[in-house]
Amino acid sequence: MKTLLIEDEQFAADILADMIRAVRPDTDLLATLGSVEEAVEWLSTHQAPDLIFCDIHLSDGSSFDIFSQVEMKCPIIFTTAYNQYAIEAFKVNSVDYLLKPVRREDVAHALRKYEESKQHYLADGLGKLQGLLRSLQGPQPQLRSRFLVKNGQSIKVVQLHDIAYFQAEDAVVFLVTNEKKRFILNFTLDQLEEQLDKQLFFRVNRQFLVHINAVSEVKPYLKGRLYLLVNPAAHEDVFVSSSRAAAFKQWLGA
Repeated sequence: MKTLLIEDEQFAADILADMIRAVRPDTDLLATLGSVEEAVEWLSTHQAPDLIFCDIHLSDGSSFDIFSQVEMKCPIIFTTAYNQYAIEAFKVNSVDYLLKPVRREDVAHALRKYEESKQHYLADGLGKLQGLLRSLQGPQPQLRSRFLVKNGQSIKVVQLHDIAYFQAEDAVVFLVTNEKKRFILNFTLDQLEEQLDKQLFFRVNRQFLVHINAVSEVKPYLKGRLYLLVNPAAHEDVFVSSSRAAAFKQWLGA
């Protein structure tokens, strides 16, 4: 059985690999990948494995970013720390999962299920993944039209159209306006991404979430990345990771 692991925590990946080999000694572990970018590149250049074990949260995004870029041709067993609501979504959509911390008996059960129903997975696995993604998303949050920020001793209202981008620096997230003013926010970029209109804002990497009107120029860069010129200029270079480059061009209308 040719197996691929997609897991960004090396310790967790090593433990999972040992469990898989203990349950199925004939397993051929093809690779261990730690990011969306690595997974997209590997799956685009190699023959599909028999089975993938895949963590949902990776170092550069969600594993669902992989599925939007690469056609999945094999069953997937997810590893997840999601709550009970999301686990029920996995069950409803007949996609197996391993709840972290993973136990050996869980691996054995998941592999038995794979052996018993792998043809069923191959027949409509993509549809199940799409249904799973919709279930995990749940009710859509209300999108923001403004932010309240601290401005000295007062509170200032910043409208959405006045925001150029959000930038994460050393665990602090800044709201940067079109007038180059910076305000600290008590949100992570992950939280902001869920609260903003995706037609207006795009998460280009782990540090930047940019407004479409702030992008003034896009240049190709090394290894499939894109180099952005934003207005106002950022304190550091802004790159679109190669795993998000195609989606970014589509978002931008290129």
